Amino acid sequence: MTPQAAGTEPNAATPLHLQIYSRYKSLIVRGRMAPGERVPSLRVLAVELGVARGTVEAAYDRLIGEGYLVAKGPAGTFVADKAGSAAAVPARRARAARATPAAPPARHDSMGFYEDGKPPLLQMGLPALDAFPRKLWTRLLARHARTATALTRPPAAGLPALREALADYLHRSRGIEAHAQQIFILPAYTAALGLVAQTLLRRGDSCWIETPGFPPTSHVLAQLGYRLARIPLDEQGLDVAHGRDRHPGARLAVVTPSHQSPTGITMSLARRNALLDWAGEHNAWIMEDDYDGEYRYRGHPLPALKSLDRVDRVLYCGTLSKVLFPGLRLAYLVVPESQREAFGAACLRTLHGGCPELFQAVAADFIREGHFARHIKRMRTLYARRRAMLADALAPYLGHGLSLELRDGGMHLLIGLPDHLDDVALARRGREAGYGLQALTDWRDGEPGRRGLMVSFTNVATPVQARELVANLMAALQLPAAAPPGKTTGPGRRAPA
Repeated sequence: MTPQAAGTEPNAATPLHLQIYSRYKSLIVRGRMAPGERVPSLRVLAVELGVARGTVEAAYDRLIGEGYLVAKGPAGTFVADKAGSAAAVPARRARAARATPAAPPARHDSMGFYEDGKPPLLQMGLPALDAFPRKLWTRLLARHARTATALTRPPAAGLPALREALADYLHRSRGIEAHAQQIFILPAYTAALGLVAQTLLRRGDSCWIETPGFPPTSHVLAQLGYRLARIPLDEQGLDVAHGRDRHPGARLAVVTPSHQSPTGITMSLARRNALLDWAGEHNAWIMEDDYDGEYRYRGHPLPALKSLDRVDRVLYCGTLSKVLFPGLRLAYLVVPESQREAFGAACLRTLHGGCPELFQAVAADFIREGHFARHIKRMRTLYARRRAMLADALAPYLGHGLSLELRDGGMHLLIGLPDHLDDVALARRGREAGYGLQALTDWRDGEPGRRGLMVSFTNVATPVQARELVANLMAALQLPAAAPPGKTTGPGRRAPA
């Protein structure tokens, strides 16, 4: 059944995409469309109704986002198995939360996925899953699955083919001179950080960490028995002079110089050189976490800090999981040549068990055959467009202390908040409504500082979806618009990059 058959009115005052959305929602809720039933394709329904394909796409996007429909790639779009349930509809969950006593939020894992396997809306750290080349990946996967012969544990340091492919890629894209034996494959950034600390440090050593900074960094180091030296930031990045003055004897600095997590600040060249000078003078180490360095929207990606290292004190960490898909569970660590044997021995003693060899082999082909570089290029263009969509949708709500910080790169936006708003409480309220918000205060480990909310734009597909997501989010947070929709709020709209 199509919306036209159910009574859609092309000349009504309600926008057509909302009419289509409402009619499909009604048909599903009333049981007129059964779970698993296939709905018409975008092209077919657009022709039937005599509307633009984008109109149908906007309606479908909202139905998918609210859990009524599920997209299954080339197979088509279908009515969801649990369509219409309260747990599947963030908007209704938000209304129910306002009308009834608050219930504990759904349990989720460290990536933010709920128990049903679905990520929250605007979830940080999640790449654009709708734009991943599934057919190509499946073809490469099938190729290796047919010929797979290794049934034992994978090599502790990683599959040689993947290490070689990464060495070539990093040389071309990040200016890093390293051979395959310096690269170690690990299941996550936390495993890489633990390996670095346990290989190079002694229990009780002091480590510089950025404040605010990625919470797992402090958690891992503290659990392993290392002392934390929290170093503040300014517009040039990590305050190296502060670290020298207050914590000169530190043995490790963990930094995100290309796109500081979470502020988005890019470390200046002067600061990079100052950090390298400190490491050389004190025989200390620097761990560079380049978690999304591929994504820069003004100019070319910056060279890695590792590429400037003349004293061989930088360890470079990257990830394929944030670039491709989180289920891949592949990160990598580039170590100084002088430490290659020590890390090789340490890998044999680690408890993480290595990474699945099949995925390593597929990733190696994906990089070696040029698919990875092409994917990065496509995603850079796509993310720039989606970032602009979300920024435009947020514009009417900026003002009265709210600001939007657009840096040169990254996969998330930072919404600045006035001091009278509690970002931790707002983030909790947003998560209860189905949004993967993160509070800036939670990234400070108790240190004072400004407040803000972090949101991702990577899975925002259309301007219509962006506006609806933001409108529902702001309603759940009880934050009013500062300007009528479609109008900006003047010079306070965006903070300078």
